[in-house]
Amino acid sequence: MSPEPLPPVAPEVLAEAVGQLTARLRKKLDAAVAECAGKALAGSGGSVEVRFGEDTLVILRPGPSGAVTEPGQAVCSCLLAPRCLHRAAVLGAAPLADADTVPPADPAAPEPSEGTPPVTAPVTASSVPVTTEEARPSPTPAQVDAAAGLWLAAAEALAAGVTAGGTVVQAELLRAAHSARLAGLPRAEAAALRVVRGLRTARERHRGQRLSELTAAFRTLLAGAAALASGAAGAEVGTARRAYAEGGSLRVLGLCREPVLSATGYGGVTTHLLGPDGSLYTLSDVRPGGVSRAKGAGTASVALGGAVLDHAGLARGGLLIAGATVSADGRLGAGRGVRATPVRGADWSQEPVAAFFARPVREAVASSLDAAASAPGDAGPALLGCDVEVLGAADDHLLARVLDGGPLVRLRVAHPHPELAHAENLRRIGGFPGVVLRVLGRPDPDRAATLRPLAVGPVPGASSSLRLPEEWRGHADLGYDRLQGDHFPRPEAGAAPGAPWPAGADPLADAPLWRVRRLLETGVAGGRRAVAEAARGADRTALGVPLRRAGLAGAAELAEGLAAEADHRPRDSFGRLVDASPDAYARAWLASAVHLDAAERALVTASWS
Repeated sequence: MSPEPLPPVAPEVLAEAVGQLTARLRKKLDAAVAECAGKALAGSGGSVEVRFGEDTLVILRPGPSGAVTEPGQAVCSCLLAPRCLHRAAVLGAAPLADADTVPPADPAAPEPSEGTPPVTAPVTASSVPVTTEEARPSPTPAQVDAAAGLWLAAAEALAAGVTAGGTVVQAELLRAAHSARLAGLPRAEAAALRVVRGLRTARERHRGQRLSELTAAFRTLLAGAAALASGAAGAEVGTARRAYAEGGSLRVLGLCREPVLSATGYGGVTTHLLGPDGSLYTLSDVRPGGVSRAKGAGTASVALGGAVLDHAGLARGGLLIAGATVSADGRLGAGRGVRATPVRGADWSQEPVAAFFARPVREAVASSLDAAASAPGDAGPALLGCDVEVLGAADDHLLARVLDGGPLVRLRVAHPHPELAHAENLRRIGGFPGVVLRVLGRPDPDRAATLRPLAVGPVPGASSSLRLPEEWRGHADLGYDRLQGDHFPRPEAGAAPGAPWPAGADPLADAPLWRVRRLLETGVAGGRRAVAEAARGADRTALGVPLRRAGLAGAAELAEGLAAEADHRPRDSFGRLVDASPDAYARAWLASAVHLDAAERALVTASWS
């Protein structure tokens, strides 16, 4: 029999199972979790079985949602059950279920299928009003207590790092996350689950694992928990389900389609739409299926108010929606009262779409990055549009200059999966230096003057621009459409092929802030002890001197404070060394991380000037 994947497990079920273990069994837990790999087999009635030796059998019986959500759905045949190592190990080896297995939906919408995760496409700005910070009430005492517990668990996990952040550390985070959920703090719970998933991915050394992403997840979790635990008014609580507001009658025009892929095996499409006032909206279709689902969803039917239209048609057409429901991040709801009628779309050279591309690029980037920094979760920067001239290929990207005296920008692949068309299309564009393009994409918040294009079109009135088929309605979706040679202007007779361009200066990479970033990521990877060892291994002034020379005195002071706190070892009344509390270390790490994030964002914004 072939191995069967383990079903997802609710975080609180795993936390309870680990909490029931004795200290001796906890020390053996990580080894037992690793032993479960590839041992799961399909049982009767949809159950999954994992055998330990000849006499011990762990059986997981998922509920209707496909996840193990109750302790009684995980049983073991050994005498110590349910307080046994086998049961906890199998639960620890299983993937974590989402906090809410039902996807966000507006109240009037029919309940969607179980097990579908929230769509991972970037959120966008919209005209729907959101609650201002001044109008938010202060957290309740129960929420403050839950946030304090979450802070402590996160601080312990940060001090342990990836190397020591095994199942026991993760379970404490999950227990605190569940308490946050019970107290009405879904956003804090979601941040904790992102950290736990990041720890798991890093410990398993998955190819897609990025230490920078786990560092950002720790920063978000600690910052949110600290704000809530302080009891300050305006601290972000969040909502358990996406709230949809009545939008009345709404006319939206298609901008482009974007493939959506998640690390958990979901795939689909997000179609980006534009309102008459320039507001951005999205309509998504994401389900299990991975890259094959993402490729096929580009031509799937649009599930909105009975509209007879697919996503390919919507990206080049439009909808007139009656009884529209819209979330604060611009997602369109598909409630029973929604009715949609297809309407003619607008070419990128026509209003109101043309006005979207006419906005000054630096202003658009600053607005996009600021909105992404204040948005919850994994929200990415909002889309922006600009006209560029392609200069040529440079390393793994293209160099282009924004027209009318704009900055030099780098065009990088938005979705690098080889089965999607992004990389091939970008390589083909690089073979035509001098071509001018109208580009719709997303600025990269981690790289100087970098745009990840989702769609391209011809620049109105330009002779050396794209020549797209009429049915494409003036733009090519880089994830789905495939550009061909006859879509480009013919090169002039006798013109030599363009030589590779030098990469050019990168103010973010050239700044000594990389020293701070490396120190923070060292702490995430190796824990507090690794930061202390790094500070001892070299002259501590070597960390601050380059930063101060570059005018980054604040970053130098915070980084030196972090190194000193990591190396701080208090003594008891008898002079014996004792373990330091993780609280002060976590605060020093968070202060340096928040400062670094703001400094890098300022450099990225300035690079678009």
